[in-house]
Amino acid sequence: MTEEIPSIISHVSIGVSDFERSVAFYDAVLATVGAKRVEEVPGAVAFGKMFPEFWVQLPIDGKSFSVGNGTHYGFIAGSKEEVHAFHEAALKGGGTSDGDPGPRPEYGHPYYGCFVRDPDGHKIEAAFWDQSKA
Repeated sequence: MTEEIPSIISHVSIGVSDFERSVAFYDAVLATVGAKRVEEVPGAVAFGKMFPEFWVQLPIDGKSFSVGNGTHYGFIAGSKEEVHAFHEAALKGGGTSDGDPGPRPEYGHPYYGCFVRDPDGHKIEAAFWDQSKA
């Protein structure tokens, strides 16, 4: 019998314009939710807690990167404090706020999160689900 994996996503990848800048940004931001570099190959770095879940890379086809309209990447935070640390690290790393940390009952009463844009404009999110409010 295999162990239950708490996610339905294997991984996602984003293309970036400045590889070194983006890797440094995600080193700082994803550390706030317990993720680290788990794999590196030329032109790509994967972040995760145990396995490669979020890849930051130069576009594989060699063309310019582009930001997906309506696309965003959400990361699980373990507390409200982690949501705030994620937001703060993103702003310090050259990102811009796209929604300050706080509750958003329209997403569900347990939701507490924030939205930011990375230096290339990709929308990322940290969300904490406070089960005491479920």
